[in-house]
Amino acid sequence: MDSSNLIYGIHSVQAALEGDTNILELWVEQNRQDKRVEPLLDLASKKKVKTKRVSSQWLNETLPDARHQGVVAQLASISIKTERDLHHQLDKLDVAPFILVLDGVTDPHNLGACIRTAEAAGVHAIVVPKDKSCGMTATVRKVASGAAEVLPFVQVTNLSRCLKSLQERGIWVIGTDLATNTSLYQQNLKGPLAIVMGAEAKGLRRLTKEHCDTLIKLPMPGTVESLNVSVATGVVLFEAVRQRFAGE
Repeated sequence: MDSSNLIYGIHSVQAALEGDTNILELWVEQNRQDKRVEPLLDLASKKKVKTKRVSSQWLNETLPDARHQGVVAQLASISIKTERDLHHQLDKLDVAPFILVLDGVTDPHNLGACIRTAEAAGVHAIVVPKDKSCGMTATVRKVASGAAEVLPFVQVTNLSRCLKSLQERGIWVIGTDLATNTSLYQQNLKGPLAIVMGAEAKGLRRLTKEHCDTLIKLPMPGTVESLNVSVATGVVLFEAVRQRFAGE
């Protein structure tokens, strides 16, 4: 069984049931009859999600390292997109493209948080490299709280080549780097745009920086030298949202 298609825990499963997540089946520990589980069963019934009672032993063997709380949902598989798929999608847009590129984010909690924030900001797709980067896992889907099911997730073999192809379409590629002098708040983030965020500790790779049209940084007047990548991503994306919707 593909564990990347499983989410677990009462809150995560409830969020999936309430959202647009495509749930194939809900598994509930057979001894759980408490008030926390009853609303999940009622919601599953309303959403016409098949429910199955299973033993605690079976759940523990299926998810040996998870705190599942006796509740697990099996999700439909997410289709991982290619660079070709990305360009097909861009061809169909009737608004300026808005893309998030994550260069080497390896922590699934950070990736899931980035996906959730990006979907909320109206990003059209997330692009990640296939190598040395977190893929679509159960933890990512759990943290994303349904956003992973609706936001196209693109894995590419050559990130630099992908950035170049976006530039050839007239998309402005803006990377983040603490060493630059240009502040986020000085940069025009309107129009066709790809925001490139770096890895948790190392930031953008050298080749990735070289393929950006410009580099920006978040002003850091405090003593902390850097932010968590998911937090920084939220700051940058919603500054772009502010600019793109100014006056509306």
